[in-house]
Amino acid sequence: MNKAFFLMLLTWITVPCLSLAEADRSAGAQLIPQLFETSDRCLACHNGLTTPAGKDVSIGSNWRASMMANASRDPYWQAALRRETMDHPEAQGHIQHECAACHMPMARFETHARGEEIEVFAHLPALPDRDITDRLSADAVSCTMCHQIQSQKLGTEESFTAGFVVDTQKAFGQRPVFGPFDVDAGRTRVMQSSGRFVPNRATHIQDSGLCGSCHTLYTHTLGPGGVVLGSLPEQVPYLEWEHSRYYKEQSCQSCHMPQIEEPMPITSVLGQPRDAFSRHAFRGGNFFMLNMLRSNAAPLAVAASQEDLAGSAAETLANLKTAAARISVEDARASRGSLEIVVSVSNLTGHKLPTAYPSRRVWIHLSVQNQREEIIFESGALRPDGSIVGNDNDREQGNYEAHHGMIESAEQVQIYEAIMADRNDSITTGLLNALRFVKDNRILPEGFNKETAAKDVTPHGPCKTDEDFQGGGDLIRYRINIDEAQGPFIIQAELWYQPISFRWAKNLTLYKAQEIQRFGAYYDAMSDSSASLLAQDSRTVP
Repeated sequence: MNKAFFLMLLTWITVPCLSLAEADRSAGAQLIPQLFETSDRCLACHNGLTTPAGKDVSIGSNWRASMMANASRDPYWQAALRRETMDHPEAQGHIQHECAACHMPMARFETHARGEEIEVFAHLPALPDRDITDRLSADAVSCTMCHQIQSQKLGTEESFTAGFVVDTQKAFGQRPVFGPFDVDAGRTRVMQSSGRFVPNRATHIQDSGLCGSCHTLYTHTLGPGGVVLGSLPEQVPYLEWEHSRYYKEQSCQSCHMPQIEEPMPITSVLGQPRDAFSRHAFRGGNFFMLNMLRSNAAPLAVAASQEDLAGSAAETLANLKTAAARISVEDARASRGSLEIVVSVSNLTGHKLPTAYPSRRVWIHLSVQNQREEIIFESGALRPDGSIVGNDNDREQGNYEAHHGMIESAEQVQIYEAIMADRNDSITTGLLNALRFVKDNRILPEGFNKETAAKDVTPHGPCKTDEDFQGGGDLIRYRINIDEAQGPFIIQAELWYQPISFRWAKNLTLYKAQEIQRFGAYYDAMSDSSASLLAQDSRTVP
């Protein structure tokens, strides 16, 4: 990891812990010492790692092909950020600075330490071979960013929205980085000489609160003139996890950084076998963006190899299809010209499904065929452009699909999503316009109690009073008119997931800006692969 990248990562961690006045006074009194090093300093040793079975588990290769490493290259983020600055031009400097806290953390911190706000678009595309701020920007969320976070305040409200703590006082070359293993004196000297940091064993690096400091994000709702009208819990998977049964059972890292079963060295230089080596694959849900980065690697200055990006996307999809959800046709019977079907959906994750950025959605595609295998009913079919047949929100940006307990028409679709409204109660996909959620029926994790949920994680809309919508899943009933159709009837139930939904993508294209038009072109070229099947089940009714 190079010096610029490391400095950017550490600055990102530290800034939220200081008030602006404190940081400005510190910057005025003396220059902030170097805090970060770029990833090349670390990857020289933490690559070339292969399991006894022959699987490449290199920390560097896995990380470089993840969304963490490509946070600043993400063309959707760049387009959405441009849209926000166009919606709120009077606050565009502050908007760029705040959004960089997660996507360009190290560069943002360094700039802030000088008493300035970072101009994100001045450092795009994210090229590592220009000045130090560019190099830190290009390295996004890197090694010395996460491994310098200290244990103080983790899991508390003070740590959220990038409020973690990093020591800014120790001199460069003496600064600690934290990991789960003890490192002997000899290897410590090697790491200090090569990587310029001192390894320290600390268990908090495996604490979910470390992840929660960034993956609990509140945004400010802006009105005319940049006036702050309120705040929105834009994404709070950590808080959702805290309110689930997984809170005492599994950490964020246990799923998103899967451990290798057999002992493995974590470095190819002087490595020694370690138990419970956590892979740095950072398995998430955004397979679509990983494929977009791979298809547009050159213009986006992507450093990861095509092979590694393809592997990361494939692993993401495989995990989604095996560990995210389950759907089951619980009951089905034909009687008096109608077909009665009961479908259950189960959330297998430790947070809402889908979670995080509100562009994501999950829905049920249910079809019924007659004895001639002709489709006589279908709800939730996906079009090649990424829209869902029958979805009110895809048809009209000012409307949205209700939560359903009973579906009787092909124009009704059960979609699990978060829908936002602005100060005028108009539906919006602009984060800084959004004041509240009018719908949030994302599938709850096991153990989630709707009655005791805090306001920032509680469901919104009719699902809140739907007795079939509970922690762990949902139960949906279908009543289908089959008229004179002859059985047997073949019922196919599928659960689909889309990281960037049609409306969120298309609302962007209303704005005329280079970043937005570029993303629109990327999306249109790949829209037929914008969604993935999570689970399926079928049943035949005589």
